[in-house]
Parts: sequence; structure tokens; C-alpha cells
Amino acid sequence: MLDLLRNGLVVSCQPVDGGPMDDPEIISAMARAAIAGGADGVRIQGVANLRHARKSITAPIIGIVKRDLPDSPVRITPFLDDVAALAQAGADIIAYDATSRARPVSCAAIVEEIAKHGCLAMADCSNMDDAKGAVRDGAQIVGSTLSGYTDETADSGPEPDLEFVEELARLDAFVMAEGRYANPDLAKTAIKAGADCVTVGTPLTRLEVNTALFRAAISQVT
Repeated sequence: MLDLLRNGLVVSCQPVDGGPMDDPEIISAMARAAIAGGADGVRIQGVANLRHARKSITAPIIGIVKRDLPDSPVRITPFLDDVAALAQAGADIIAYDATSRARPVSCAAIVEEIAKHGCLAMADCSNMDDAKGAVRDGAQIVGSTLSGYTDETADSGPEPDLEFVEELARLDAFVMAEGRYANPDLAKTAIKAGADCVTVGTPLTRLEVNTALFRAAISQVT
């Protein structure tokens, strides 16, 4: 599975929540279009979306469930039941929040549950402590996904955290560069920095966000 993704591209097929493209049929079409364009895998949020996409693609799928919890900032695959549901829907890899923040279920328990279902575990990390802990827990993939999205890393700036990618590359794990890879040159730079694969989302699959950028630029001169 990891050999299929090495030196590759994953497209995160996550439209704006509640937007007109937030529909299993459309997300499945996004996944097929991404694969047709050369993506080596896709990342999909939500059990129903993943199940629908699995019917039409054979490429690796990284599955997640996002939740807004009242007592924890952890959003990505926080429960064991989420892991089981994603595995049953056809995920090959299951990503989870690997930060040290307060959470309903320990990271080690999440990784154990992922392994129980025969899937690979991807740790969405914000710093090296997260990543080292994930490797100890048995995660096969460490990602820079949450750098810039926690209180401790919020000042990392608008560019991808390439320094973090370089640090991750020193670990004994498959490295996924993810987060703010807004153009092909940045994706290429991530591979040069030591990433095994790059995940790109918003620039490819969030039409509302990108349309708004063009609209704002034009509005400045009219």
C-alpha cells in the first residue's frame, strides 16, 4: 500500500461542509477525477462519502471522520466506533488526530483499533512530539497535517511547514506532507524536503474557496 503512494499525490476530496458539492455522488466524482488526473490516492471525510467512493475507485483511500466535540478540540477520527465504521466502508488507511490534546480515546487505543481492522494508521501531527508518540504507538504514516492548526502552532504562517517535514523524514515512518500546499511547486518542494507523499485539498476540491479568492482580487480593482 505504501509503495503505491511513495513519491505520490493524494487528493483530499473534502468540499465545504454543507455546500452544494457536499454530496456523496459529487465527492465520488471528485475522487474519480483526481485519479484520472494522476492522483495516487484520495482522502475522504465521512463514512457515507467513503463508502460511495469505494464503489468506483480501487486506489488507496485515506478515511477520516470529523466531529465537533463539546469537551475536546480533537476533530479527526476521535472514537473507536469511527475507526470501525471507516474500515467497514472500505478505507485502506485511517487517519486520526495524534496530538496530545484532551481527547475521548487515547491515541494508542485508536491505532490498536485501526490495526485490528487490517488498515494502516496515519497520524495527523502538529509537532515532533506527536509524531514520535505515533511511531511508538505503531502508526505507519506520520503527517504534518495539523501544523498550524493547534494553539501551539497557530503562528507557523501561511506557508507549509517544510521544516517539520524535514524533521519527520528522520523518523522510521512513511511521511505525508499535508497542509497549505497551494501550488505544484510547493508540493514538489515537500518531496525534496523528504516527504514520501503529498496531500493536497483546498486548491483542488474547494470550489467556493478558490472562487472567492478570484472574486476578491477582481473586486480590488473594480
